[in-house]
Amino acid sequence: MISSIFGKTKPINYIIVVTFLFFFYWIVQYKLFDLTLSTEGIILKLVVSITLLFSIFIIDFIVKRNKLTSANSFSVLFYGLLIVCFWETLSGKNVVLCSFFLLLATRRLLSVKSLKNIKNKIFDATLWILVASLFFDWAIVYVLLVFAAIYIYEPKNIRNWMVPFSAVFCFSIVLYIILFLGNQVSFLEVHYQFNITSFSTIFSSWGDSSKLVVYIMLNSLLGFWSFLTLGKSGVGKITTIRLLMLSFILGLVLHVLSSNDNEFPLMVSFFASSVLITNYVETIEKPNIKEIVLMLSVFIPFLVFITSLILQ
Repeated sequence: MISSIFGKTKPINYIIVVTFLFFFYWIVQYKLFDLTLSTEGIILKLVVSITLLFSIFIIDFIVKRNKLTSANSFSVLFYGLLIVCFWETLSGKNVVLCSFFLLLATRRLLSVKSLKNIKNKIFDATLWILVASLFFDWAIVYVLLVFAAIYIYEPKNIRNWMVPFSAVFCFSIVLYIILFLGNQVSFLEVHYQFNITSFSTIFSSWGDSSKLVVYIMLNSLLGFWSFLTLGKSGVGKITTIRLLMLSFILGLVLHVLSSNDNEFPLMVSFFASSVLITNYVETIEKPNIKEIVLMLSVFIPFLVFITSLILQ
């Protein structure tokens, strides 16, 4: 049943996911995070929820445009299910907004493989990453993804390597002017502190979160499997997988460096994970087994969420 619905790219598939995520977002805010009923708070949450929903269409565009999967809607389904499983990611606005701008950056970087307007794409991707860093300072680590794309697609052109630095310069000038006019120059010093979480805190939090450990192990296995099997699909396919795996690793790094009691930025790794999971599901040839895998993929996140509700 699930494969018959999301195995195609019909508009109803996206309507289902978007509608569900909208209601799920507000349920989480009210039931788990005690949303205050102030007008300002409601408007802010509404903007964040709309951004989250728009992210679904960005993901679908990236997947279709770059042919990351076959013609299906599994990637948006798995993205939504990862949010259900890791509902903590909806705890603050910064997570959703940072993830959104990193998706825009990823969209530009993956399109570099066409070897057209490379400098413009590198510049845009760097700018989107810098905008994402306004929500999490350590999102700046995604600039490594930009340099990785340059190294993979056109490393011999020295001008390509200079483009990210020009983007940083332009962004810094514009940001400083805006903050200066708003008398908020102190934001730079307060926000960009780049604090590092202690290793004892990291290991203790990961030890207490079995689902996080399972998530990392699962994606590590899927990444390894992709390198072994998808290499036969051509150089372009495996190159894209390498960028996605690097994006996933950087997402974990961002989560480690930026996580605190009020934020859970693991969402930035969900896009890469959803593509890896989709690529694996597509290789399951027997319909019955594929349907069982899909049913478990839906059942387990909701079981985790309901268990969280009970334990609250």
